[in-house]
Amino acid sequence: MEAMKYGIALPHTEIEQDPIALRDWAQGVEALGFHHVRVPEHVLGANPASRPGWSGLYDINTPFYEPMTVIPFLAAHTTRLAFATTILILAQRQTVLVAKQAACVDLLCGGRWRMGIGVGWNELEYQALGVDFRARGEIYEEQIGVLRALWTQQAVTLNLPHHRIDDAGICPMPVQRPIPIWMGGGMDPSQAKPAGERVLRRIARLADGWLPVCAPESDEAQRMFEQFHGFAREYGRDPASIGIEGSIRDAKSDQHKWPARIAAWRALGATYVGINTMGNGLSGVAEHLRDLEEVKAIIAGA
Repeated sequence: MEAMKYGIALPHTEIEQDPIALRDWAQGVEALGFHHVRVPEHVLGANPASRPGWSGLYDINTPFYEPMTVIPFLAAHTTRLAFATTILILAQRQTVLVAKQAACVDLLCGGRWRMGIGVGWNELEYQALGVDFRARGEIYEEQIGVLRALWTQQAVTLNLPHHRIDDAGICPMPVQRPIPIWMGGGMDPSQAKPAGERVLRRIARLADGWLPVCAPESDEAQRMFEQFHGFAREYGRDPASIGIEGSIRDAKSDQHKWPARIAAWRALGATYVGINTMGNGLSGVAEHLRDLEEVKAIIAGA
C-alpha cells in the first residue's frame, strides 16, 4: 500500500504578510517532513460595505497570494517540498498565459508541483476579469486540452470555440510534460450537497487527480465515489489511475478524530491528504509551526 503523503494549506490569513515569514513557514513545514504545500487563489475580494448581507467565504480584507508567484518563491527556499494549487480558478484566466506561467513555475520548482484547478463561484471576480461567468464550465473543459497541447508540443495549431492558436508554442517547456492537472469538486459538508453528475463526469474524463471536498466517512461521500468510479470506467479509465487528495479542515478540538478520518480517506483511495490549520486561533509563523508539530504526531499514528 502506498504511503500517505500529507500537505499543509498555506495559512495566508494568519501568518505575517512578509517574505521572510513565508520563507520561515515553508522551511519549517519541510523540516517537519510534510510532503507539500497547498496554495489557494482568489484575485479579487468584494467590499461587503457596499453589499449588505454579503455571504461570500472571503472579502476585500482577506489576503490571498497569487499562486504562480508564491510557489516559485517558496520553492527557491526549499529543496524537497512539493506544491499544489488548491485551487487555481482556471476559467477566469487567459489559457495561453496560464500555460506559459505554469511551465515557468514547473521549471523553477524542478517539477515539484501539481496544478489543481476549479471553476470557482464568485461572479464578481469573473466580471472584473472580463470572462462570462455563465460560460465558465464550457471554457474550463476546453482549456484542459489546450494546456496539455502547449506543454507537450513545440508548435500547436487549433481552432476551438474559445481558443485559436495558429502554429505557435511556448518556450521554455515545462519539466513535466504535461504538468499534472487535478480538479476540485465535491460535496460541501455545510450544504450536504454532493457534486452533480456534470462535475463528476468532467473529473472522471479529464483529470489526472481529484481534490474532493466531503466528509469521507459519510454515506453521501460513499455514493459520490461509487458514481465517480462508474463514470471513470465508462470513459475507459481505471478509477485507481486517478489520484485522490482528501482534506481535513476540522477544528483543533477535533484532532482526536483525525486518524479515523485519514483511514476513511485511505479507504476511498486517497494517497494524499491536505490539512488546513487556519481558523484554530493561531497567529504567526511560530504558532503555526508549533501546531504542526502536534499534527505530525497525530498523523504518525494514523
